[in-house]
Amino acid sequence: MPQIRAVLFDYGLVLSGPPDPLAQQRMEAVLRTTHDELRDAYWRHREDYDLGILNGTTFWRTVGAELGHPPSDDELGKLLRADLDLWTQPNQPMIDWAIALQTASVSTGILSNMGDAMETGITDRFPWISGFQHRVFSHSVGIVKPDERIYRLTIAEVGQPTDTVLFIDDRIENVEAARAIGMIAIQYTSHEDFLREFHGSNLGGLPLPSPPTTVSTS
Repeated sequence: MPQIRAVLFDYGLVLSGPPDPLAQQRMEAVLRTTHDELRDAYWRHREDYDLGILNGTTFWRTVGAELGHPPSDDELGKLLRADLDLWTQPNQPMIDWAIALQTASVSTGILSNMGDAMETGITDRFPWISGFQHRVFSHSVGIVKPDERIYRLTIAEVGQPTDTVLFIDDRIENVEAARAIGMIAIQYTSHEDFLREFHGSNLGGLPLPSPPTTVSTS
């Protein structure tokens, strides 16, 4: 297997942890709706947000209108903040590993389906985002994973042979699309499973991933 020269990370559920349920509840309260109704409306329009067809403001106005509660300007601000909080629970072991890769002079990047307000929010909130040399967010290029064009665009930016780039994503369709163009890819479903697959993939030469975060009960 060729030596890995670059590692690309998805953001959501790879560099970030599971969505914050309290942030979800705040959005439901602002829009006076239920969990299921908000989930359906959110994901129905999320691809247009990720594609840049909608921006943060028009996304939430569209979702709110569909739910029968077009948000006021004040409510719009609350929804944008809650949506950022929803997706900014750090997955510290993967962040630590990315920093270790960067320290070892391995090229790193983020390839993520993401809207404009979310990109601005995570960049402002997390200084470590600036450590990734390559950052491709779908809204800025008008293409979403698993469209192979966004992978080829990212590979061109990274400037390394496709088969020397490792890609990590939580969604299997995105992993399979990366593999289809010749990238090495691992699905991230849990940190323990990722460590197991990493060690079984003969990816020598890279710093070892961080172990799971442990919480003291003492």
